[in-house]
Amino acid sequence: MSEEINNNTTNFVDQLQKGNSVEAGEAFKDALRDKVASQLDAARKDIASNMFNPADPIAAEHSDPKPEVADPGTFNKDGSVSPTTDLGKDGEAEIDLTPADNGTPDTMVGVDVNAGQSDS
Repeated sequence: MSEEINNNTTNFVDQLQKGNSVEAGEAFKDALRDKVASQLDAARKDIASNMFNPADPIAAEHSDPKPEVADPGTFNKDGSVSPTTDLGKDGEAEIDLTPADNGTPDTMVGVDVNAGQSDS
């Protein structure tokens, strides 16, 4: 292709010397077209060779840093927040599972847990 570019340039100069401006214009367009095509081809080859094998791979960050968590609290009915750090609780649920002494059957979500047991 280098010879073709050189031939188009030589043809352009020859046409200018002869005074053929129309043919010199066409030779100039051909020389310019070949030059641009060879540069684009070289750039395409360079990009294709480096597309999946970059010289210096750069690791992308996968996530933002985690935000700081504020000290948890308990919401009051008036909308204020009371700190829970001085309550001494570890976050476990505190459920009173002792049977009721008032004579009513113990129930859980509408099911009688004492069903089928005899009173003895």
